Amino acid sequence: MTPRSYLLATTAFLSISGSTFAADVGDDETLPPEAPAVTDRYAGVDLVFEIGAGGMISPKYEGSDKYEVSPSPIIGFGYLNIPGLFEIGSTGPETGGLDISPSFNMIGERKAEDFDALKGLGDVDATYEVGIKLGYEWEFAEIYGEARYAFGGVEDIVGEAGANLILRPTPELELKAGPFATFAGEKYTETYFGVTAAQSANTGFRLDPYDPKGGIKSVGVNGSARYEFRPDWFLNADASYSQLVGDVADSPIVKAGDENQFTFGLGLSKRFTLDLF
Repeated sequence: MTPRSYLLATTAFLSISGSTFAADVGDDETLPPEAPAVTDRYAGVDLVFEIGAGGMISPKYEGSDKYEVSPSPIIGFGYLNIPGLFEIGSTGPETGGLDISPSFNMIGERKAEDFDALKGLGDVDATYEVGIKLGYEWEFAEIYGEARYAFGGVEDIVGEAGANLILRPTPELELKAGPFATFAGEKYTETYFGVTAAQSANTGFRLDPYDPKGGIKSVGVNGSARYEFRPDWFLNADASYSQLVGDVADSPIVKAGDENQFTFGLGLSKRFTLDLF
C-alpha cells in the first residue's frame, strides 16, 4: 500500500518485462522511443497553476440544518519562479518542504427572507476572502495555516489551521485526511451569528439579542482524494465534518439550526504551465 512498495514492485515488473521484450526483438528492429520522464513535462517552466470547477453540497448558511448543492470553483497554485529573485512551490511530482500559496474563499449572499429561522434579521451581502496559505509537507504528513482578509458583507480577518496524513498508493492517486480549526474576528461573528436588539424585536423576540466575540469558530476533520487520470487532468473529491464551537455555537441562529456542519465536493481540474522568462 505504501508508495515505496508500489514503486519497487512496478520497477521490478518493468525490468522483467523489458528484458523479455528485448529478447524477442530482432537486431534489425527498432524499439519505440521511451516516453519522457514525468519531471520533463515541467522543464523550464516558471509558473504552474490549476483551474477547474465542480459541485458542493454544504449548509445553506453557517449554522443551518438545511443543505444545498452549488457550483464550486477550483483554483490552485503550484509553482512560481522569478529568476534572480525567488522560487516557491514545486513544478512536478516531488513533494515536501515549505509551501506558500494564495488562499481564496467566498460566502454567498444570505437573504433572511429565504429562511424561516432568519426572518427579521436582515440580509448579508456576499463576502469575499483573499489571503495567503503557509504549509510544510513531509513524505506522509503536512501542517498548514491560512489567513484571509474578508470584505463585502463584512470586513475582518478569518482563517484556518490544520494537519493531514498523506498516502500516495500510486503516483497518480493522493489521499489526505486530518483535523482542522477555523477562526474569525469579532466583526465576522457579529455579522453572521450576532442578533441586535432591533433584530430580536423584528423576529418577535423569537431570537434573543446576542453579541458573540471573535476566536475559534469551528473544529473538525476533513479528507480528500485526488486522481490524475490523464497528464495534468485531475478528479478531486473532498468531504468534511465540523462543529461550531465557543460563542458561535451559543448563537441563537445556530440554536435554531445545527452546530454540526457537513460538506461534500466533487470536481474536475486541469494544471497549466507557463514559461514566462
